[in-house]
Amino acid sequence: MSAMERQVAEAREAPREAPDRPLPDRVPGTSGTSQEVPGPVPESLETPVRQAIPDAPDTVPGTFHAPARAAVPGTFRSSDRSVSEVVAAAVDALRRAQPAWGAMPIQRRLRVLARLRGVLAARGGELAGLSGRTDRPGWESRTEALSAEVIPLTAACAFLVRRAASILAPRRAGRRGRPAWLSGVDLEVRREPFGAVLVVAPSNYPIFLPGVQILHALAAGNGVLVKPGPRGAPAARWLARELTAAGLPEGLLSVLPEDVQAARGAVLAGVDKVVLTGSAETGAAVLTDLASWLVPATLELSGCDALVALEDADPRSVVDALAFSLRLQGGATCIAPRRAYLHRAVFAAVETGLAAAVATVQTTLPAQPESLARRPVTAPVTAPAMARARQLASAALAAGARLVSGELDPQAPPRPLVVAASPTVSTLLAVDLFAPLVTLVSVDSAEQAVALANACPFALGASVFGGTAAARRLAGLLDAGVVTVNDLIVPTADPRLPFGGRRRSGFGVTRGAEGLLEMTTVKAVTVRRAGGASRYRRLRHFETPVREDEALFCAYLAVAHGDGFLSRLTAVPSLVRALAARLKRELRQAGAEPRRRSCKETQP
Repeated sequence: MSAMERQVAEAREAPREAPDRPLPDRVPGTSGTSQEVPGPVPESLETPVRQAIPDAPDTVPGTFHAPARAAVPGTFRSSDRSVSEVVAAAVDALRRAQPAWGAMPIQRRLRVLARLRGVLAARGGELAGLSGRTDRPGWESRTEALSAEVIPLTAACAFLVRRAASILAPRRAGRRGRPAWLSGVDLEVRREPFGAVLVVAPSNYPIFLPGVQILHALAAGNGVLVKPGPRGAPAARWLARELTAAGLPEGLLSVLPEDVQAARGAVLAGVDKVVLTGSAETGAAVLTDLASWLVPATLELSGCDALVALEDADPRSVVDALAFSLRLQGGATCIAPRRAYLHRAVFAAVETGLAAAVATVQTTLPAQPESLARRPVTAPVTAPAMARARQLASAALAAGARLVSGELDPQAPPRPLVVAASPTVSTLLAVDLFAPLVTLVSVDSAEQAVALANACPFALGASVFGGTAAARRLAGLLDAGVVTVNDLIVPTADPRLPFGGRRRSGFGVTRGAEGLLEMTTVKAVTVRRAGGASRYRRLRHFETPVREDEALFCAYLAVAHGDGFLSRLTAVPSLVRALAARLKRELRQAGAEPRRRSCKETQP
C-alpha cells in the first residue's frame, strides 16, 4: 500500500463530526431554500376525492391523520385542505391502477416507453420550451434544455427499452456454490415493484432529473407520484400527458402541486418508496418523516464537489471545465465543482485563464428581468442563494482569501465568484452552495489534494484532470459517488451510469442498471424438488438432534471450509466416522421399532 493510499484509508476510518447546523423542523424546498409557492392543481387530479382524510383528534390541533398512517399525526394546516385532497385522490387512483401494471409482462410496459422515445425524438423541442428558464432568449434556453435534459432523457428511455427486461429478469442460481446440505433446492431471486413511488424533484433540471426517475419507476412496475420543483410542473405534466397517450394506464402517474406540503401529504397518505433530489437539510427532514413508517428512500443530496488538477494537467482544459460549470444552469448544478485543488505548477495559469473566461458571464435573477443581455449568461439563481454565496466569500476574504473574479456588492450584477484561498480557509470548502462560486486552492502534491478533497462532509462527485493513468489511480482514492476524469458533468448523463452520493450527499443511486434495481424490492424463492416416499428422502433438518450430530457438523465444517486442501483432506476420516456413527444409530432405531410393535401385538 502506498503512502497516499494509507493516508486516504486513515482519513476514511477516522470518526467524522456531526454537522453543527440544526436540522429544519419542516420540509424545506428542494432548491436549498424554503418554498411556499403552491402549484396549480393538475387537470388530471381535479376529480372527487374517493377517500376523505379524517380530521385529527382535538389533542393534536392543526393536524390530520391519513388512513394509511393513522398512528402518526401529519402537519397539514386547515389552509392545506385542497392540497391534501389532491394528494388523497392521486394516491387512491395509483393504488387502483398499479397492481395490474406491476403484473403486466415487462415487454408490454416497455412498449409505452418505446412510444415515448419516438415522441421525444419528434417533439423534444416542445418539451425543452417548458424548462422554466427566464434568463435568456427562448432559443438559447431551449438549446441548453435540449442538450442538458431532453437528449439525456431520450437516451435513458432507449436504455430502458433495450436493457430493462434483462436487468429485471429473475435470476436463477445454479448448482455452483450451493451448499451440500441444500442438495435438491433451487433458488430464484426476483425483482418486484415497491408499489407507490414518490419522486420529489428539484428546481434545477426539471425535465431530466425527475424524468429519468419516473421512467425507471414505471419500467419496474410501480405507480408514480411526482412533486415538481418550483416552475417544474409544466414539464412534468407534459411528460405525464404524453405517457398516457403512449398507453400508460390512467392514474398510474400523477403530478402533484409544487407546494412542498404535497410531498409530506403523499408520505402521510401512504407511499412505499421516496426518491428525493434536494439539499442535505431537505433529506434529513424527509428521513425524519419516513422513519415513523420505515419507508425506504433514495436521496440525491447536496454537493460540494472537488476538482483536482495534477501537475501534468492541461491548464486550458481545466479553465474550460470550470467556466462551463459556472455557466451551466447558472452554477446551479449539484456536481458543479465548488473546490478546485490545483497543483502549484498549473495554479497561476488556471487562475488567470478562469478570470478572463468568466469576466463577461452574468447571472440573471428572476427578480431582475430587465438585466437580460445578449452576452453569455447563466441560468437563474435565486437572490437568497447568490446573497449567501457573497456572504461566504466575504467571510473567506476576511480570513485571508483573495477575490479573483466577481463582485461582492449586493447591487452589482450577479456574476460568478472565483476565490483563491489557502487550505486553512474552510469557510468555502465544506458548504453546499447552489450558486456560481468556485474556490481555487494551490496544493503541493496529489496526496494533499486527495486529503483535502476527502475532508469535506459532502461526497457527491469529483473530477480529476491530468495524465490518464495517474488520474485513474487518483479517482479510486477520492471519496465520491461519481468521479469524472479529464471531463466534467456531461459524462454523468450516460444512461448506463449509476448516480448517487455518499455521507451528507445522500445514499442510493438513480439511473443505470443499479438505479432501475433501486425501484424494486427483492424476493427470494426457494423450491425443493419433490422426492419419493422413501424414509431416506425425508428432510433431516426437521428431526430432533441427537448426540452424534455435534461431531458430524464439526467434521463437515472442517471438510467443507478448512484452510487449504490438505486441511480439508485430513478432516475426511472424521467426517466418515461421524456419518458411520449417525447411520449406525439410525439402523438401531430402525431395528428397534419393529420389535416394539411386535411386543405390543403379542400382549393379551
